[in-house]
Amino acid sequence: MDAMRCAYHTDYFLPLPSGHPFPMAKYPLLCARLLRDGVVAPEDLIQPVEATVDILRLVHTCEYLDRLATDALDAAAVRKLGVPWSPALWRRSRLAAQGTLEAARAALEDGLAGNLAGGTHHAFPSHGEGFCVLNDVAVAIRVLQRERRIRRALVVDLDVHQGNGTAAIFEGDADVFTFSMHGERNYPTRKMRSTLDVGLADGVQDDDYLALLERHLASILGAFTADLVFYLAGVDPAQGDRYGRLRLTDDGLRRRDRRVLETCRRAGRPVVVTIAGGYAPTPERTAELHAIVFEEAHALFR
Repeated sequence: MDAMRCAYHTDYFLPLPSGHPFPMAKYPLLCARLLRDGVVAPEDLIQPVEATVDILRLVHTCEYLDRLATDALDAAAVRKLGVPWSPALWRRSRLAAQGTLEAARAALEDGLAGNLAGGTHHAFPSHGEGFCVLNDVAVAIRVLQRERRIRRALVVDLDVHQGNGTAAIFEGDADVFTFSMHGERNYPTRKMRSTLDVGLADGVQDDDYLALLERHLASILGAFTADLVFYLAGVDPAQGDRYGRLRLTDDGLRRRDRRVLETCRRAGRPVVVTIAGGYAPTPERTAELHAIVFEEAHALFR
């Protein structure tokens, strides 16, 4: 592989009301940073189209999709979602879902690819929550299984918040292993059951975090043969994150990402990276942290 292919669309950015806590500007800032630093080349950007309702129905209910498409979510559902509905939100969510699918297809060909969005792991079949509208990783897995491109998938979710939607979607599915390492006392209050959940106390720092990750990831890859690994490389475990409550340094995040990518590479498993969450004090700082996993991927796989 000469260069890492990544999915990106300018409409990943969606204007939100002033003061909204979600850092939408991180998407264009991340793409610009990776292009500027030569981590990704313009010709290696994959521009997704909007995911079709047909593939979204492999994960989400018809009723939920109809409500999303027609501005029929009630006030409680919109509050749970955390972002105001608009036609642009519906379009943006489908673009990001398709972006993860395109990145997954590229990873199967190249060994590694990424989506400069995605990792919306709080989306359930019948509702969204926590800024997550559609579960892009679940959709990609179900599409690739339907196409017989993969049979078994591993989800490595290192966002600081448990991937409750993903856990619920795949609970009891022996062909999908969901691994979530997250803040035990953080959102969501009610956790779903992943194949393996590792709950962390507030304030965990680099060495303890990385020791747990290394032990569990090596064990999983030794016991579960996946055709494809989905890595949700959330940066909200970083110290100073507004919602994270852990204390990983920049170097700790870099070592984390390198460890995941190296371990999967040694095991011969292709990897698709999604960026998941991050709430640093500024969108610029958030984009800087999100760039780390792509910098490590570029260094390891070039």
